[in-house]
Amino acid sequence: MAKIIDGKQIAQNVKDELKVKVQEFFVKNNRQITLAVILVGDNPASQVYVKNKIKATEYVGMKSLSFYMPATSTQEQVEETVKSLANDDTVDGILVQLPLPKHLYENKILSQIPAGKDVDGFLAENVGNLMLGQDTTVACTPFGVLKMLKSSGVELSGKNAVVLGRSNIVGKPMAMLLLKENCTVTICHSKTQNLEQVCKNADILVAAIGKPEFVKANMVKEGAVVIDVGINRTENGLVGDVDFNAVKGVASQISPVPGGVGPMTIAMLLENTYLCACRRNNAK
Repeated sequence: MAKIIDGKQIAQNVKDELKVKVQEFFVKNNRQITLAVILVGDNPASQVYVKNKIKATEYVGMKSLSFYMPATSTQEQVEETVKSLANDDTVDGILVQLPLPKHLYENKILSQIPAGKDVDGFLAENVGNLMLGQDTTVACTPFGVLKMLKSSGVELSGKNAVVLGRSNIVGKPMAMLLLKENCTVTICHSKTQNLEQVCKNADILVAAIGKPEFVKANMVKEGAVVIDVGINRTENGLVGDVDFNAVKGVASQISPVPGGVGPMTIAMLLENTYLCACRRNNAK
């Protein structure tokens, strides 16, 4: 039976360690680390995410700035808000909560965030730096998955890693992070042939395709480590991309949904904010 990778506990550990580092930063630099969050419109899920982010930010001792803008806000209004925060020297990180209302151009708004304040790690400059193996801000979810693997004592170097999914915010950066750790990485997607066999070769399997309980026991190698990034709302409640009950009998370690990758994403957002503040400070 697989050992459960407790993302909730690992995330708590990250936040508790950050609490100490954030306090040390304050003592050394005589200023608080500040994260600014912009929420446009009244998407209920986004409101919950933002509330949780603010709570976690304050827990670790960072200052939280929140900007709630109506759904009717114009492109110019949102861009101006981002630009003012970009030019504010007291702000270390800027987060624009996605999705945005349909009439707004997401890429144009995000491009107003300087790479040094991009705590989501979505900007082309940060993605490019990750590809080049340079020190940069990494998208929070894959960063959290890597932290989970390392915290669980998983040996990465030389292992076969399979990433199910090629999205810009999880699949692609996840593959780059694993490559940097000397894994041999395969990225799978909807056009991959012999998918079952490819997955079965994986020592480490990361599922991020958005299909409820897609990964079955016959797709998993005996003793593999399985990380489930999926969050799917079904009639039976929240489930991941992995058939947890079936796969836990085959894997050596597995992350649950909920309580796995989810809590890690917010913890790594705070880690990114701290790292952005440190880089900005060193640059000065």
